[in-house]
Amino acid sequence: MVEFSAVKVTRVSDSIISQIETMILEGSLKPGEQLPSERALAEQLSVSRPSLREALMILESKGLLQSKRGGGTFVCDIIGPTIVEPLVYLMKSHPETIFDVLELRQALEAVATQHAAERATKSDRERIKQRFDELMAVYEGGNKDVAIESEADTEFHLAIAEASHNVALVHVMRGLFNLLRVNILHNLKSIKEEGESHDFIRAQHTEILTAVMNGDSEMARDASNRHLIYVQKTMREHLQ
Repeated sequence: MVEFSAVKVTRVSDSIISQIETMILEGSLKPGEQLPSERALAEQLSVSRPSLREALMILESKGLLQSKRGGGTFVCDIIGPTIVEPLVYLMKSHPETIFDVLELRQALEAVATQHAAERATKSDRERIKQRFDELMAVYEGGNKDVAIESEADTEFHLAIAEASHNVALVHVMRGLFNLLRVNILHNLKSIKEEGESHDFIRAQHTEILTAVMNGDSEMARDASNRHLIYVQKTMREHLQ
């Protein structure tokens, strides 16, 4: 659960706004995430409910939050639709553009994995390891639902991106989240249709995890590149 810090500045609403904006920027508050109830949030922040209401209204007017009648307040996804929607349209009308997306993934994830190895905190490593274990559990459980495997795979890569602590990179990667999921889903289907095992993918993910955990940025970048090159290769072979 996200932890909020008590406000200690004179203009309370400005301090609330600053804290929530920072949490959105850093990614601890994610697009689509619901804020605690007004009462609970006011208690966590140690502020009055009128001050909190004022701050939330200003954040909503900035397009950072959205209130739903009877449903609470949610963090808006500002970057995601701008990046993803045009690319989704292109992929539907021009399937070959999936390789442009794969090239973009390779560039972004290589940098993200390198920085994650350099900057990951103890809690980042714990989260990455948890996502890795969840992905391995899908492999070992013999689950034939490609959508579940795709979700676990994507969550692992996004956990690494978040550990890069590069605000711009994290937001762009998160904006591509749905597109990445579609991309990974296509690739996993290709592997299964070709009758290939998960051994290569499992080994590549293990190599990425090991490099990040050991803080080896060069190995992490190279492992990420090898993984995405393999993904592109299997996709091209499948389409041919």
